[in-house]
Amino acid sequence: MSGRLDGKVAIITGGTGGIGLGIARCYVREGATVVLTDIKESQESKDFLAEHEGRSCFMKHDVTDEEQWIQVIDHVTEKYGHLDIVVNNAGIGDKGVPMDEEKYEDWKRIIDINLNGTFLGTKHGLRAMKGKGGSIINISSIEGFVGLSKAGAYNASKGGTRLLTKSAALDSAKNGYKVRVNSVHPGFIKTPMISQSLEDMMSKLTPLGHIGEPEDIGQICVYLGSDESKFAMGSEFVVDGGFIAQ
Repeated sequence: MSGRLDGKVAIITGGTGGIGLGIARCYVREGATVVLTDIKESQESKDFLAEHEGRSCFMKHDVTDEEQWIQVIDHVTEKYGHLDIVVNNAGIGDKGVPMDEEKYEDWKRIIDINLNGTFLGTKHGLRAMKGKGGSIINISSIEGFVGLSKAGAYNASKGGTRLLTKSAALDSAKNGYKVRVNSVHPGFIKTPMISQSLEDMMSKLTPLGHIGEPEDIGQICVYLGSDESKFAMGSEFVVDGGFIAQ
């Protein structure tokens, strides 16, 4: 551990698995205290919490509910005395149908979690940290840059996250909030939901020849959460093995 996040307190939404838990692992290694939020715990997150007792906790949290955002952030600031980092990571994917076949309720659910949830996390992260300094990290996707068929709602939510981040960054800068706001754009990342056949297909599409690990995203989030990123504002950090460089 090099202590790049010593003394910092971070909220990580969607923190009980995949990329969220990968970010949490990197954060505790660098000295942070992490609050994992999600709609439910996983066995993997329970094991993580047991391993890092005193440096981590879980809070049940629906990111689409503004009142829950207020409760989570108020609880964290009361318990730890401050909040330094909000990672808006919670998200879901499309069902993989053409746009003319997508049900409106499915569209709205994706937008509500992926985009509206990120808006609420950004809004209340700014509210809690303005004037004190801090970092908001919005997890978008390479699909915030490039369109894919059968992914209209996901593309819209991640493209929206990309520009929401820029607008929030300008608000923070122009109003002197001292809160950095940036977006991270993962490529294909190995999670428990990725089958071997899907991983093989994704690897062929990735110039480096393999997909990424959750900690690959965690490491860029360490930089963005640390004071090293003091001049990064409204920027896009792509971690995709070269996919959108093609």
